[in-house]
Amino acid sequence: MILVTGGAGFIGSNFILDWIAATGEPVVNLDKLTYAGNLESLASLKDDARHLFVRGDVNDRELVAKLLAGHKPRAIIHFAAESHVDRSISGPDEFIQTNINGTFSLLEATRAYWQELGGVEKDAFRFLHVSTDEVYGSLGPGDPPFSETTAYAPNSPYSASKAASDHLVRAYHHTYGLPMLTTNCSNNYGAFQFPEKLIPLVLLNALNGKPLPIYGNGLNVRDWLYVGDHCAAIREVLAGGRLGETYNIGGWNEKTNLDVVNTVCAILDEMKPAANGKPYASLITYVKDRPGHDARYAINARKIERELGWKPKETFETGIRKTVAWYLDNMGWVEHVVSGEYQAWVGRHYG
Repeated sequence: MILVTGGAGFIGSNFILDWIAATGEPVVNLDKLTYAGNLESLASLKDDARHLFVRGDVNDRELVAKLLAGHKPRAIIHFAAESHVDRSISGPDEFIQTNINGTFSLLEATRAYWQELGGVEKDAFRFLHVSTDEVYGSLGPGDPPFSETTAYAPNSPYSASKAASDHLVRAYHHTYGLPMLTTNCSNNYGAFQFPEKLIPLVLLNALNGKPLPIYGNGLNVRDWLYVGDHCAAIREVLAGGRLGETYNIGGWNEKTNLDVVNTVCAILDEMKPAANGKPYASLITYVKDRPGHDARYAINARKIERELGWKPKETFETGIRKTVAWYLDNMGWVEHVVSGEYQAWVGRHYG
């Protein structure tokens, strides 16, 4: 059995579905169910004994200790995090509480649990911390991609909180010997993503005839990683990663935000043309840039390919078509997740 934190979120839910399908190994899923956590994403596991959901906070050290003692997981996969840059700018408190304090509390509970294990169980135990490429800061147009040795230079409250959590995990390995692994991924996309992130936001706005908001000139570059590829990479790192090491996970798909939006619009034009006959790209609207907007992220994922044999199966072109098709086929999920709170948040940030 493994313990997954944040398993009702976008990447966490995809990971649990992928994990059970690929391995059949049971999962204890600890999730606070904040606005971005949605158990509907795991509806296919509702009656599956291999998935045990527990609503709770990683800051609740007593609860975490109880789960560890009761279920004795062989590994912890730590996804639980506040993850949206815009929200961290308008309200950083929750990011500090969850990403830094929550990781600290989880590490303390895990250390106490691991130190009581013996023999093979102690040797086999792993703590895998899932992080982001945003901890490395911003790249210029000609700069080499981020590698595992790139110096940290976070530029938002979100990325700073994730950088702090990365440092805590590293420190617990070097100080206490906790058998940890860290992954830093690029921008994920795919099924079950909460519609505050660029791709589902644009897709849903387009279908509803609303403006498609793009920050600044739309030329900020991100590397795009299909969530299914990310899940497969995490499985490989857990199985064969070297203790204390960091593995960057990227999709080798550098795209400007404007390129991404135009691609989504073109696929929608094909799959579900607008009733008025106009191309969806006509809805593109440029809005005031976010404060401290990083210009470019790019991932060098050669280490994980060299050491563990992983590389992404999806190109951006294949992955984005799968993603658009999923949203068109699952509008019921979308309607349930788009709450009044979310609409108010969109209004505050995009006008």
